Amino acid sequence: MNRRQFLHSATVGAAALNAFPHQLFAGTSKKTVADRVKLGPRQVEVSRLAMGTGTNGVGGSSNQVRELGFNGIVDLFKAAYDQGITFWDSADTYGSHPYLARALKSGVPRDKITILTKTESMTAKDMRADLDRFRKELGTDYIDILLLHYLHNDAWPEERKGAMEVISEAQEKGIVRTKGVSCHTLGALKRAAASPWVEVDLARLNPAQVAMDSDPDTVRGVLRQMKKQGQGSDWDEDLRRRRAARQARRVPAVRARAGLPRLFHHWPGKPRADARSGPPHPRG
Repeated sequence: MNRRQFLHSATVGAAALNAFPHQLFAGTSKKTVADRVKLGPRQVEVSRLAMGTGTNGVGGSSNQVRELGFNGIVDLFKAAYDQGITFWDSADTYGSHPYLARALKSGVPRDKITILTKTESMTAKDMRADLDRFRKELGTDYIDILLLHYLHNDAWPEERKGAMEVISEAQEKGIVRTKGVSCHTLGALKRAAASPWVEVDLARLNPAQVAMDSDPDTVRGVLRQMKKQGQGSDWDEDLRRRRAARQARRVPAVRARAGLPRLFHHWPGKPRADARSGPPHPRG
């Protein structure tokens, strides 16, 4: 995407959100991107805004990886850190782990950064391999937040039982600080709300109502239930929208963290055909 296309997409995306009644959802206290927020029952501290790396992320690549490269992503994360944004999002399927590692080596203190990543492993064997590989790729001994990625039905606790057990063991050893899921259907989200294993959830919620799992009121209702139960919430407010006439219109992703439980992250992109189970899904 060149500069002209970027500015055009941003303008169109902003215009599409102008009609959204932001004032109805605004809080009474001022919030900034650098606010410190305690996420979930483990009280992992994050900045209110997170920096993502998975716009159209699929097959080990993403817009950020493809278009910015190592130097661009390092500059991006360093600039974010300078502004108090210390919540860094990644995933195996984005191919962004080495990029975060390079950013950390550029002089950003590891203990000042909260790293979130995601796995699509289902078995104990695959999850153990992922834990070792992820830490090597990220250049860190521990992972702050680890999520099961792309949950598309309410049977995920049974399907991913092996991976869940390994993550719990890793948490007891201090390899993982807190754990959770990234949901892609309302059924998966509701099952997450009912699961004591889930501490943090990635839910899809945005003003444009793009690629969501239900209407905003329904999604917010589940997230509020999770918050009452003490689960951590995090969602992305990605301003990208679909292009008219079947073209995907992409605007820079803005991952907004708030005091609710759950993470929202994915946006429409190329359909995934490489998921370990389930139908193809749009990647954000």
